[in-house]
Amino acid sequence: MQPRASLPVRLARALAAVLSLLVLAGSGYGWYAYRTLGSSVTQIAGPGSSGASAEQNVLLVGDDHRPEGASPEVLAELSTGEVDGAVNTDTMMLLHVPAGGGRATVISLPRDSWVDIPGVGKGKLNSAFAAGAANGGGDAGGMALLIRTVQDLTGLHVDHFVRVSLLGFYQVAQVLGPVQVCLNQPASDPYSGTDLPAGVSTLDAKQALSFVRQRHGLPRGDLDRVVRQQYFLSTELRKATSSGVLLDPAKLRRLLQAVGSAVQTDPGLDLLQFAEQFAAIASGDVAFTTIPTLGTPTIRDDSGNAVSVVAVDRAALPAFVAEVVGEPAAYVDAPAAAPAAVDVQVVNGTDTAGLATQQADALRGLGFPASVADTGTTSSLTTVTYPPGTEAQAKAVAEAVPGVAVGASSDVDRVTLTLGTDGRTVAPAGSAGSTAPAASLSPSAPSPAASSSPSPVGSDGLTSTFSASSCVN
Repeated sequence: MQPRASLPVRLARALAAVLSLLVLAGSGYGWYAYRTLGSSVTQIAGPGSSGASAEQNVLLVGDDHRPEGASPEVLAELSTGEVDGAVNTDTMMLLHVPAGGGRATVISLPRDSWVDIPGVGKGKLNSAFAAGAANGGGDAGGMALLIRTVQDLTGLHVDHFVRVSLLGFYQVAQVLGPVQVCLNQPASDPYSGTDLPAGVSTLDAKQALSFVRQRHGLPRGDLDRVVRQQYFLSTELRKATSSGVLLDPAKLRRLLQAVGSAVQTDPGLDLLQFAEQFAAIASGDVAFTTIPTLGTPTIRDDSGNAVSVVAVDRAALPAFVAEVVGEPAAYVDAPAAAPAAVDVQVVNGTDTAGLATQQADALRGLGFPASVADTGTTSSLTTVTYPPGTEAQAKAVAEAVPGVAVGASSDVDRVTLTLGTDGRTVAPAGSAGSTAPAASLSPSAPSPAASSSPSPVGSDGLTSTFSASSCVN
């Protein structure tokens, strides 16, 4: 049975986008690389940048579009065909680079995340581009709506974007050559063509495509496929920076030609400037993470259809983003307010009856005029969220709940303590202000002998680094 065209390409294009951008950023051929890409990359309208010296967030998109050069023979080699119907952005990631360079983070956004799409309503994240492109909006309209949706979801400003096709992944994999991967257990999936034993395997470009596109037979479906995506990208980036590709003009030329023929960017993305500013990311010093989620329930959409989605842990998301990008200076510099001056509400994000009332009473015992809100929120992470301007009040509550994660959010109108299933609670009177560390969403890299299966953030969100000897499912 031949799967529909979009199934093979959910992960592949974004891998090419990230890899291509990171490899370019670390090459020693700035002007040469810029000129080579400038002659072939398609540019469409995009967001305004926050400035070269500020932190940068680049949206990396993989979808079903077919660039020139994707002949029927090539499509057959990739086990896919011409796309019929709307283009869905099946893979989306945010590349975050701190101001002045330093360690970059790739944040995966699951394609089936159930989100608010401006002007449309609730829908899967991968449908935002198609909705914006409809009725004459074209690629520019599609990208604009996708960017708005991602910004609303994460609270992060998108400075630039890179959009890449299936062909881009295949061509980049061909230039870089065979790559080794390691599996914890055998993998066999007739839909993707994956047939690999447990342990280490060496993959050519076609096998690599099958490896990253597998959706059947994984313990957690799309969420485990995101882990594969991150793992493969880490492996290819490590190979590109250690195999001499960046020091071989002929190989680099082929790589850049492969990238340029399958990529769209916004006009403001100055690749040379990006390379100069963020060259550190080419060392492989990149962390991979996934927004916190609450599983993959089947729900009813507005038309009454049963739809399988990824439920985003919205309560945990602001604190998760703050952990990735750092708390704003306004929070870091704010002195904790006196408890009596703090308007705090407590929300029960667990199924433990009466927990919010119990914790509100504990806060009152510390001098906070706490109230209880019944919102039906579910969260696996205990968080303090606050509207901008209430940093001092938020810090006071955070000091009362050792290890709590903190983040700003426009979704709340006052400081809100959401109780999650991680079990963090208000410290007893006399022990508030303890030195217990804040909740960490970024565990250290696994040991070489260990599996790279990441520690959970939320119930399904992931944060990982991958070693050369890591294995995945």
